Amino acid sequence: MSGVRKRVAVLISGRGSNMASLIEAAADPAYPAEIALVLANRHDAAGLDRARAAGIAADAIDHKAFPDRPSFDTALDARLRAERIDLVCLAGFMRLLTPDFVEGWRDRMINIHPSLLPLFPGLHTHRRAIEAGMTLAGCTVHFVRAEMDSGPIIGQAVVPIAPGDSEDSLAARVLAAEHRLYPLALALVADGLARVEGERLVLDAELPIDRSGMLVAPAFG
Repeated sequence: MSGVRKRVAVLISGRGSNMASLIEAAADPAYPAEIALVLANRHDAAGLDRARAAGIAADAIDHKAFPDRPSFDTALDARLRAERIDLVCLAGFMRLLTPDFVEGWRDRMINIHPSLLPLFPGLHTHRRAIEAGMTLAGCTVHFVRAEMDSGPIIGQAVVPIAPGDSEDSLAARVLAAEHRLYPLALALVADGLARVEGERLVLDAELPIDRSGMLVAPAFG
């Protein structure tokens, strides 16, 4: 780990299950980031109570209290800067952020999406993957850009689609993969091992990768 732990804010809109996986990882003193703040755009977001129970500052900035997206994003940005936040993690944050906000946190804001981007950006990813006849699904952590679900990819996890999978059964397995992937990706960014050059990810470390391995679905033999 390099130097002082990075101060991370997690933005949520609902139950915050990925937020919880980040909080659990950051409970280890050796982890290169601390979850310093959880913000929601809804007062009834269940993840706020989960964060408070873990001893983390949690608050809501209700987007409905603002006349437009820019004014909401301005308030959000002001709170993050007042809390001396280094990195922002979107974890089920169901608001499109303005280009000015995204640019202000360029290469310091990451998101997790439940598909193997660039496939299936947006909503209903599991249903779309099944309807397309895919045999593999998964999730992606990426740096955030103004275009929805775009930006340099930090990491991905692959989940086979089983015959007879429903949208819900596939979603449950992908969510379990998300909970493993997000803490790993945040650690790379917080430790300064993952950076962006020319809109491509550069890793400043030799990570253990099985370059000969394959995941085949369906499995034969």
